[in-house]
Amino acid sequence: MINTKPYQPQGVIPASLMPFGPDLEIDQITYRNHLRDLASVDGISAITINGHAAEVHALSLSEQKQSLCLARETVGHQMPLIVGISTPSSIIAGQLARFATEGGASALLVFPPDSMSLGGQQRPEMAVAHFEHIVGQTNLPLILFQYPISGGLGYPLPTLLELCHRFPSIRAIKDWCNDPVLHEQHIRELHALDPPVAVLSTHSAWLLSSLVLGCDGLLSGAGSVIVPLQVNIWQAIQDKNLSLAQDISDRLYHLTRAFYCHPLLDMHSRMKEALVLLGRLPAAHVRPPLVRLPVEEVKDIEQRLELAGLGE
Repeated sequence: MINTKPYQPQGVIPASLMPFGPDLEIDQITYRNHLRDLASVDGISAITINGHAAEVHALSLSEQKQSLCLARETVGHQMPLIVGISTPSSIIAGQLARFATEGGASALLVFPPDSMSLGGQQRPEMAVAHFEHIVGQTNLPLILFQYPISGGLGYPLPTLLELCHRFPSIRAIKDWCNDPVLHEQHIRELHALDPPVAVLSTHSAWLLSSLVLGCDGLLSGAGSVIVPLQVNIWQAIQDKNLSLAQDISDRLYHLTRAFYCHPLLDMHSRMKEALVLLGRLPAAHVRPPLVRLPVEEVKDIEQRLELAGLGE
């Protein structure tokens, strides 16, 4: 594997979408343009590919590799690329980790295997085994994706701390615990480790509250649409300018209502529709089982973009 400059996950990190054509094949030209659009925003620290926002569940292994190749060619010279490792197979996770490392990734975002939702919280050795297969194939820093505990995929705090102790290459978590009390506990407990482990928020629905608690950054699919606002609120918090942060949060509120209403599984479909409305995507094609949004919902997204000051 190749050596890469050590990267510490922090700051504002948008997660890219994956544009498809009418035939539902990857639209390479639009994907490159989307990546360039994100990379042009001053203040971001990296771009994540092959995550939830990119519909990684519907991408074949070869398409995930193609995504990295395209991203590296397009923006890899400008900034770090974080590659999602999402698969129910720990063996395949290791293979993807090795390919991403050799392909020029700067860090990996490790999703928990779906099978752990059937009782993996009672078998922490399963989480250890999953990470063992990954760290055996890469020297890159890892970002652990922390899911809500209630859904069965989130790591209980003792397991989370054990994973960080066992695998020093875990340099951050993407925290989606969806619990403000537990979120603060994650920040305090992980920052107290030696060395500290960073906490990247993905709590877009209450981002201001989350960042004020002391997060080290944010990693969010919503950044594929609104990363300039995310940069601005992040910088306002760093500058301890609460008044400005509150003003930006007021704008983000409308976008949160647009993207994260029920059913949640449509959130990235809504983001694609938003980019179409903003003239930054030609179409909002999604792969099954996802389906296109009703016309009425697209109109609602348009109204909320205008309320946030992003309309045409």
